[in-house]
Amino acid sequence: METIFEFVGLDRSQSLEAFTKKKLEKLENKYDWIVRANIYFKRDENQKPNGYISEIRLSAPGPEIYADSNENSFEASIAETVRDVEKQCSKRKAKMSTH
Repeated sequence: METIFEFVGLDRSQSLEAFTKKKLEKLENKYDWIVRANIYFKRDENQKPNGYISEIRLSAPGPEIYADSNENSFEASIAETVRDVEKQCSKRKAKMSTH
């Protein structure tokens, strides 16, 4: 799976990338049909106490899988987003049929 990180209005963070890759490895091992993951990190100062926004878009067979969350840290935000994406992947796998 190809992983693309985008930091919108933020400096690039190697530790945040490593944390996210570790979380996504579980998805990659479980769902080998995922082609690419686009991960976006944003900071919104106007949303108190939260404002740390992460979005994940997965390219896979069928419609794109998307989830986002707004939490009080990027680590909490990415953990919640990965949980949401995993639920969608599980539903997608249940609907897939082998030919």
